[in-house]
Amino acid sequence: MATPTIILSILLIFGVAICQSEARAFFVFGDSLVDSGNNNYLATTARADSPPYGIDYPTRRATGRFSNGYNIPDIISQQIGSSESPLPYLDPALTGQRLLVGANFASAGIGILNDTGIQFINIIRMPQQLAYFRQYQSRVSGLIGEANTQRLVNQALVLMTLGGNDFVNNYYLVPNSARSRQFSIQDYVPYLITEYRKILMNVYNLGARRVIVTGTGPLGCVPAELAQRSRNGECSPELQRAAGLFNPQLTQMLQGLNSELGSNVFIAANTQQMHTNFINNPQAYGFITSKVACCGQGPYNGLGLCTPLSNLCPNRDVYAFWDPFHPSERANKIIVQQIMSGTTEFMNPMNLSTILAMDSQA
Repeated sequence: MATPTIILSILLIFGVAICQSEARAFFVFGDSLVDSGNNNYLATTARADSPPYGIDYPTRRATGRFSNGYNIPDIISQQIGSSESPLPYLDPALTGQRLLVGANFASAGIGILNDTGIQFINIIRMPQQLAYFRQYQSRVSGLIGEANTQRLVNQALVLMTLGGNDFVNNYYLVPNSARSRQFSIQDYVPYLITEYRKILMNVYNLGARRVIVTGTGPLGCVPAELAQRSRNGECSPELQRAAGLFNPQLTQMLQGLNSELGSNVFIAANTQQMHTNFINNPQAYGFITSKVACCGQGPYNGLGLCTPLSNLCPNRDVYAFWDPFHPSERANKIIVQQIMSGTTEFMNPMNLSTILAMDSQA
């Protein structure tokens, strides 16, 4: 017969599991803007696991984040009061109670389309990210049971960041690319939106009920594109046009999905506008430049990735871009600030602070 002490211990352990399962988990899907290190475990060239990546991270080590420090999921985790950022799904440390925090499935180089990023060879494309999400739920069910797992997923926050690579590393990667021969840009964008809608419905069918969907940034203004396409520092008109077509159609699609579902499941984050503000007026945000990457080589430090041989700025906080494609940690903090408290110009139909307040009363 079990003693009262043993029974109490079992109840306490069970109680901790239930309590943690009811805390808001956080799941991340997408590309290098939100990858926290999954690609470290893959044979791929799309990696950020060597210095000077991570130079401003607390450990001062490269973690696989395409940043000098924290990336957007890290900063959102801090804002929503999580004890830690969700670990990369491929990280062997993602076991036991740490599973209840959530998981990051993102993989640098991927896009909405499965042929995006083929040059990086072994990356976790969206069908596999979703398969891992199903596998994750099975693993958590073994810890806290199916009903608690379903509640954890339903109550979780989800971040989805896709689309930029479908232009930069697919349509515009080389002149006369396969996709540019197949589609005009006016037809390519609706095709991407249709495919993205399928991905989002899959995420919904897997239980997600609060999904922040970021648009692309101003693709033609990143240092990599300035280095390749700009003569006098002006943004690339083709890539800017692509972003200008994609982002409004993405918001419209999300609004349509919410209408069909009868609930504000999908939240559009206008990251193009967030970036554009500090690209057009960097000094207003404390940056000295939004054209030159902190770490890189060639014009605007925009060629190749950041390596130990690259030029490296001494103060990352005054650069809007860390490397040729990715914002600095400080720029990421500005973006998350808008996600948290931005007006409907930035967050549609509501910002994350409003979502958290609403959900806490539900």
